Amino acid sequence: MLSVRLICVGKLKEKFYREACAEYEKRLKSYCRLEIVELTEQRLPERPAQAEIDAALHKEAAAIRAKIPNGAMVVAMCIEGKPQSSEAFAATLTDSMNRGISQICVLIGGSCGLDEGIKKSANLRLSMSPMTFPHHLARVMVLEQIYRALNIAAGGKYHK
Repeated sequence: MLSVRLICVGKLKEKFYREACAEYEKRLKSYCRLEIVELTEQRLPERPAQAEIDAALHKEAAAIRAKIPNGAMVVAMCIEGKPQSSEAFAATLTDSMNRGISQICVLIGGSCGLDEGIKKSANLRLSMSPMTFPHHLARVMVLEQIYRALNIAAGGKYHK
């Protein structure tokens, strides 16, 4: 069975986000082993300089790298990534599994995004939209899309 590790910078505080994530976690149990790893977001001053942001992202990147298993396909969620339809994402996951990849890691950065080095080292940089979303909402959206993709791959009816 496919293992999916969702590595997120920042913790969900709002009850409605936690409940939405819990619903997709429950649904995904039929399709994969899901693990959500929450990492602490680096604190920044109210008006950080770019150097402070870069240093924070670098520290977060080190924490992210420590949680990525060897051999995992890494998907970095970032605005400059490649947009894919749900069907194309399902095909990407299916192709990876057919090539023997059993572990997928999806990365969601904090409010400042992801470190450039992390994005460049990812197997896939994926964008949900050119719009900017709160990273907590992005977690719900990513879980829903993983569920949708695995349901499509299994020939399910959720997508229709």
